[in-house]
Amino acid sequence: MKKLLICIAVLLCTVTAQAQFEQNKWLITPSITGLGMSYSGQDKFSLGFEAEGGVFLKDNFALLINAGADIKDRGDDRTSLGAGVRYYFDQTGIYIGSKFKYDNYDFYTGGHKNDATLGAEVGYAFFLSRTVTVEPAMYYNQSLTDQDYSKFGVKIGFGFYF
Repeated sequence: MKKLLICIAVLLCTVTAQAQFEQNKWLITPSITGLGMSYSGQDKFSLGFEAEGGVFLKDNFALLINAGADIKDRGDDRTSLGAGVRYYFDQTGIYIGSKFKYDNYDFYTGGHKNDATLGAEVGYAFFLSRTVTVEPAMYYNQSLTDQDYSKFGVKIGFGFYF
């Protein structure tokens, strides 16, 4: 009986997810990145905030813009602006994404540095309701100018689908 209820619950989640990944639907996904679990050669600890928004150009395929900021333990701050894409598999909520970001670093010692990164992420959109999700994901951002600024991390966000 327990297995039957779990199967029905998974089926219902899949059905509700299907309607949200259709062409011309909108999504907004604010998230917290790092959570003390991101690491790069340059920064030992980082807690970041990111927001993405976009539209589904085709079923399961979204075009996104994003903006973000990182707070670092030594006072160096980063802001970013970029664009990306996300593809959802089989209406289940599992997705992969790719993005290009322009980063601006302001150092606590003065000065700044500009960087560009290519990123990839894998995550899952778990639907709490028909339009709200919790979205845990793993990501990797490859710096195009300095390997020490490349970053691997975990993030958790909320998705709002319209």
